[in-house]
Amino acid sequence: MSIFASQIYLPVLLVLILILSQSIKMVNEYERVVIFRLGRLSGVKGPGIFLIIPIVDKAIKIDLRVVAIDVPKQAVITRDNVTVEVDAVVYYKVIEPGAAITQVENYMFATSTLSQTTLRDVMGQMELDELLSERENINKQIQELLDKYTDPWGIKVTGVTIRDVSLPDTMKRAIAKQAEAEREKRARIILAEGESLAAQKMKEAATLYEGVPAAIKLRELQTLAEIAREKNLIVVTQSQPLETGNIAALSTAIAERKER
Repeated sequence: MSIFASQIYLPVLLVLILILSQSIKMVNEYERVVIFRLGRLSGVKGPGIFLIIPIVDKAIKIDLRVVAIDVPKQAVITRDNVTVEVDAVVYYKVIEPGAAITQVENYMFATSTLSQTTLRDVMGQMELDELLSERENINKQIQELLDKYTDPWGIKVTGVTIRDVSLPDTMKRAIAKQAEAEREKRARIILAEGESLAAQKMKEAATLYEGVPAAIKLRELQTLAEIAREKNLIVVTQSQPLETGNIAALSTAIAERKER
């Protein structure tokens, strides 16, 4: 009788152990499990240990951590008809596991595809200069749109980063020429402003000298003194008419300077 009982109890015990092992589930702190009981949404379990009914319940595990989507390069035609290639990174996380399973077939694929189309739509409405200079605003605009579209799926888009904007070679050369022309224009403006300021100062000095004739003479003598420092130069002034003796003396001095 004991042998017969053991033959009955042992399979039952094995079945109970198997059922119990299938009933006990455990998930980590960053995970949740969506439970479907006979096809109907029963609830969300986790974290930690919980029980399900084997065969009757179906459990789908969801990761709640932030996921980064590498959006491949997208060919975008800007509003001013320039073709560029743009790639970006989108960050999102699941905040409602039940909606992520019941509202969309594959929330990861759907979010990735939606990111690509939204990226093209937003950038296609802007000009090239805006794409190159307003990246922060573009990131924010794309994030807000994606967050709005994915909200019914229980997904929160936490960030969007435009990683690169590739321009055609012809456009790169045109931008380089434009930058060079801009620098040359600024240099010419600065030079013209300097000339204008110098002319204004000279005008003020001339007005001052006109009122004080002695100052003009002193300035002339100072200039002659500075020029005289050059040994190879002979300075001839004609403040007063040259007499015959002065001309002869000047000729002699010139001849002596040449002999040296």
